[in-house]
Amino acid sequence: MRIVGIRRDGGPVEVAALSPDGTEVTVLAGLREFWAGASAWLSREPAGETVPASAVAFVPPVLPEARVICVGLNYLRHVAEGSYAGEGVPPHPTLFARWTRSLTVGGVPVPVPSGEDGLDWEGEVVAYVGAPLADAGPDEALAAVAGYSAFNDITSRRAQKLTSQWILGKNGDNSGPLGPLVPAAEVGDLRDGLRVRTRVNGEVVQDGSTDEMVYTVGDTLALISRTFTLRPGDLLATGTPSGVGYARTPPWLLRPGDEVEVEVERLGSVRNPIVANDARLKEVTAGARAPRPGRGLTYASPSSTTVGTVSEPPLTARTAAAPSGSRQMSTQYARRASRPSRRRSRRQ
Repeated sequence: MRIVGIRRDGGPVEVAALSPDGTEVTVLAGLREFWAGASAWLSREPAGETVPASAVAFVPPVLPEARVICVGLNYLRHVAEGSYAGEGVPPHPTLFARWTRSLTVGGVPVPVPSGEDGLDWEGEVVAYVGAPLADAGPDEALAAVAGYSAFNDITSRRAQKLTSQWILGKNGDNSGPLGPLVPAAEVGDLRDGLRVRTRVNGEVVQDGSTDEMVYTVGDTLALISRTFTLRPGDLLATGTPSGVGYARTPPWLLRPGDEVEVEVERLGSVRNPIVANDARLKEVTAGARAPRPGRGLTYASPSSTTVGTVSEPPLTARTAAAPSGSRQMSTQYARRASRPSRRRSRRQ
């Protein structure tokens, strides 16, 4: 069974089962209703209204408030090919966050942000949490996983390296394509090894297996649950194998006109075209409106060529002067810090 998110005529997000040939969807429940009882929905045969796939817009079956937690450096050969080579096995998982607004589905164009020479691919598996987890052990955490999806953690490398935190480089518009959710019972244990492959314009650029992970899904979710409670609908992106573009000589990045596909054994694939930043600018200029809070995310269907998410306008030409601007800002903060507060002086 393949689970997808859909919208009908701009209505609220619903969760549906995709037919084997991809031509129809059977509506299961509303988004919140589904995640309130995901295990039950995934354990029964789909029963509900069936509509043509061409009549709906596909969206991620993700709650707007869901946490999207990602593991970096979770495959040793990937560690060895990057700037962390020689540091050995990290003592704990390297974790960072995505926002749900960065997620999308197959077929939606992914724009190359301004200031980037291109985008990098990272084929991965995402695990969906299906039950609350707090101070859980690895076995309990693994048992709480509702399902898995193929995922492409598309990365803006230049932005990623601007700061010590990775959030900027990991949250570009439409930079997190998700494939359909497959129930955990149909997938099995990732430790047994599922093949993960990424293709660019049909050429295989990554070919790894989930049994190469340093930190397993159960280990990582258990660790996270010691600090904050995981809720149904939260996601864990489990890291990428070796073969990313920036580590090649010369670097190979995705550019407008390219097509990138991530295929995972038992999970299927997710494929997206790469477009220029103009696509993002045109949508903002045209006055496109962001979705209302609580209504989920709006994306184009796989057959559409319209970019589906909206973000803030990009930085202007002032970006080119960022280093000097940063110094000026630091000076201003230093001056403010050295001056006594006028408001505080009046109160005293």
